[in-house]
Amino acid sequence: MEMIAAYECVDRLWDRLDVVVANAGVNGVWAPLAKLPVDEWDKTLAINLRGTFLTVKLALPLLKKRGGSVVIVSSVNGNRIFSNSGATAYACSKAAQVAFAKMTALELAKEGIRVNVVCPGSVETSIEDSTDRRDIDALHLPVEFPAGDVPLTWGKPGTAGDVAETIWFLASDYSRHLSGTEIYVDGAQSLLQG
Repeated sequence: MEMIAAYECVDRLWDRLDVVVANAGVNGVWAPLAKLPVDEWDKTLAINLRGTFLTVKLALPLLKKRGGSVVIVSSVNGNRIFSNSGATAYACSKAAQVAFAKMTALELAKEGIRVNVVCPGSVETSIEDSTDRRDIDALHLPVEFPAGDVPLTWGKPGTAGDVAETIWFLASDYSRHLSGTEIYVDGAQSLLQG
């Protein structure tokens, strides 16, 4: 497995690991529950949740050597926003990542390992390329938001840099007393839409 090989390489080169960022994710299929194939559900959960589990689990021997920081990239979907019709598999995987972080934060605290979560909102990325929307028009409840659904930036989405800077903060000693916490990087979008 590639993750095992990567961690073995880190061990050989540096004999330690200070920071792990679990950031892989796909939107997967967004569809009515009755029309969501089990294999598509499984695929989304495997990438988003199982991927997070393996990334953190396989890093533990290295992280336990000196302690460190784990940052999991989740989402506002499944944690504060539930109005994205048909995104059940994605939202469940992202909510589960937050629960995973809170459980492991307590478990790993005695090892000096912090576990936190970044929950981005609307951000300019290519994740939409992995979204397959099927028959969701009938699911959507009519809701009218004010012009621009990201209040802090007058409707403009955030950038990957906004998320990266938050991850940097959580990886640094500036957050040495934070663990089991989620930080929403969404320009107050989830407060408006949640």
